[in-house]
Amino acid sequence: MPHTTAFARNQWYVAALAHEVGRELLGRTVLGEPLVLYRTEDEGAAVVLADRCVHRRFPLSESRLDGDLIVCGYHGFTYDTTGTCVYVPGQKRVPRTARVAAYPVLEQDAFVWVWIGDPALADPRTVPRARHMDSPDWTTVSGMEPIDADYGLLVDNLLDLSHETYLHGGYIGTPEVAGTPITTEVDEGAGIVRVSRHMDDAECPPFYARSTGIEGRITRWQDIEYHAPCLYLLHSRVAPAGTPPEADGGDSRAFHTEITYAITPSRDGHVYDFWAVSRDFAREDGEVTAFLRDFNHTVVMQDVDALNLLQRTLGTERDGYQELSINIDTGGLAARRILARLAEEGDKPVERVR
Repeated sequence: MPHTTAFARNQWYVAALAHEVGRELLGRTVLGEPLVLYRTEDEGAAVVLADRCVHRRFPLSESRLDGDLIVCGYHGFTYDTTGTCVYVPGQKRVPRTARVAAYPVLEQDAFVWVWIGDPALADPRTVPRARHMDSPDWTTVSGMEPIDADYGLLVDNLLDLSHETYLHGGYIGTPEVAGTPITTEVDEGAGIVRVSRHMDDAECPPFYARSTGIEGRITRWQDIEYHAPCLYLLHSRVAPAGTPPEADGGDSRAFHTEITYAITPSRDGHVYDFWAVSRDFAREDGEVTAFLRDFNHTVVMQDVDALNLLQRTLGTERDGYQELSINIDTGGLAARRILARLAEEGDKPVERVR
């Protein structure tokens, strides 16, 4: 069997994009725990409960709402937003143990975050930020794809962007991505890995040529921040070749794109790949929005297919097989160390600088 990445339970994970959660019951599984998500009728607050009725384990996500109450679709057991059962059929007394778990939840930066571990340790201040996701200064497209692979494989994939040259050629990859050395910085205590690749004279891939209108070669910056275990930020900037690095942030020739991934383990061998592309240019252009949504979805599906294949392949490997790692794997190997430490420590949430 392939190696599986251990889960760090006392951490925040993205259970859904904010727009996915509404008055229809939504089922998700996070760290092996089945969840049901919905919004309250008046305040619109997100609620996350365990997705199994205490009576016969019927999925509450396949049931119905009555106001803010979930009515089990099998025998009618009814639960409030705290998970407390308030009605059982055929009797007035509700058993004291008739309740399902209610999980700490935080809605922030267009994500719905959930805490699966010890509720007493759930500090909202430890959630990493992705402020561009719902900022009025950025236009964002987003989606989610489930992958039938260990979540550590997705972390590896995103921290080594040299694969863009080969897996995503003709979309976001060019020869310069794989050919340019990286720099890596690791903050073990904060659980952050930074990987940077700066290309002074690169081919402009269709993803940027068609969205920005740049013609000819470009200067391209890729600066990754991975906040273990869940949030990945790629600060991507492109400009016509010859634009000096210090022009970024103030020169109108530089186009900024924030690529965001939330990497949420569903259960062993399965992961949710939440993705988003935010831009600070052509913000009102519907054609650019549609192009980036469709184009990035194609890129995500290329990763999905590759990681599904890799997981199946690893499942056929003999015990004791050896990986070969090189310089481009520095960030991914650091992330593996941090994830292993978080899972081992168990009750120590990462301290975030807000």
